[in-house]
Amino acid sequence: MSTQDWRRKRVTVAGLGVSGIPAARVLHGLGAVVTVVNDGDDERSRAQAAELEAAGITVRLGDGATLPAGTELIVTTPGWKPDKPLFLAAAEAGVPVWGDVELAWRLRGRNGRKAVPWLAVTGTNGKTTTVRMLASILEAAGLRTAAVGNIGVSLLDAVLGEEPYSDLDVLAVELSSYQLHWAPSLRAHSAVVLNLAPDHLDWHGSMQAYAADKGRIYEGNTVACVYNAADKATEDLVREADVEEGCRAIGFTLGTPGPSQLGVVDGILVDRAFVENRQKQAQELAEVTDVNPPAPHNIANALAAAALARAYGVAPAAVRDGLRNFRPDPHRIERVEDVDGVGYIDDSKATNTHAAEASLAAYDPIVWIAGGLAKGATFDEIVEKSAKRLRAVVLIGADRALIREALARHAPEVPVVDLDRTDTGAMSAAVSEAARLARPGDTVLLAPACASMDMFANYNKRGEAFADAVRALAAERA
Repeated sequence: MSTQDWRRKRVTVAGLGVSGIPAARVLHGLGAVVTVVNDGDDERSRAQAAELEAAGITVRLGDGATLPAGTELIVTTPGWKPDKPLFLAAAEAGVPVWGDVELAWRLRGRNGRKAVPWLAVTGTNGKTTTVRMLASILEAAGLRTAAVGNIGVSLLDAVLGEEPYSDLDVLAVELSSYQLHWAPSLRAHSAVVLNLAPDHLDWHGSMQAYAADKGRIYEGNTVACVYNAADKATEDLVREADVEEGCRAIGFTLGTPGPSQLGVVDGILVDRAFVENRQKQAQELAEVTDVNPPAPHNIANALAAAALARAYGVAPAAVRDGLRNFRPDPHRIERVEDVDGVGYIDDSKATNTHAAEASLAAYDPIVWIAGGLAKGATFDEIVEKSAKRLRAVVLIGADRALIREALARHAPEVPVVDLDRTDTGAMSAAVSEAARLARPGDTVLLAPACASMDMFANYNKRGEAFADAVRALAAERA
């Protein structure tokens, strides 16, 4: 859409926050008549509303259910559920609903700017790591790029050329299932669904709906749809997608790759997809030791990032250099300290069973610190798969009983310490108990498999509490 298309267009923005406020400002700047509606009416919301109103934008606090009269389009923040009364009213009135990703997609190339291609990443786990790996690889290839989207950087800023995004070649884009639900027109250069496991089902309503929204990332892809060969559901989404003619299905695997796949052979990441003769040739990309950390699920992330980069034409040496340059974000399988021969690993970001299972698969033997808010999850499968790796388990948090019961069913011989407390100081006690149970050569792993909000503001604060407790233990034993 050109700037002219927006003048006097009546747009309702649903929700304040990290995507609602930029969307409102951008639309107002394009000449639209913008009304922001928001459920909350707290001090923070009032402060945000005051800033928008000073710029000439109408804000209605405490009333996110009513469709403003004359609305021609709704732009929603990702967290608003599809069954909200506002959206039901919009459907009845024939008013389209977009997310901020859809808005950004439609504004790319505005005013003669280059329409930068998107390399898009989604999945239940590993999105942020993969997007940042991809950006590192693209940078190593000499390309001007940025990691944007659900990673916390506004796509609107990126596509509109706001500093520092004024002259990019390609975008590495992280997309959540929420964002994809509201992005019907998105057509990426290439995209990947890393994995699928039950998550956010309260928002989507069912696993089928959740998977369908993830699968939207493949619609209209022009070069490559990358899937996880170990997760058939991701390949099924590729088969169901309507893509551009010539777009290829590219798999990644931790085993030996077949034609049109990337995989691992004798500790080497190899490519049998983007080579002249994929039936007989394989291109070396990097060593497993170039991946930081070289845990199995992180190697899978690296292969996915490499596949997207290779789809964009990046040379093998840039894949290697980009992976070597990459440093993971805090609280993602991060080694804190070694104390008395025991490694202490912070994976507080493992907020669901799928992520925690991947962490547990990377170490042996383990003293596992787990628990928090289960978000409706069950724990039988993760315990059954990981039982042989467990030296002991220390449980914290509101829903720890669910994990304790799964342990009793599937790992009755594993010692369990159940800390009956949910205060923030419980983490120090958990680390002390884990240290008592661990032996030299063991790993104490914080991979809670649960959300953190029963005890901490977020998973970052939980990870920091773990790291502080480990460092205090190290100082005590020094």
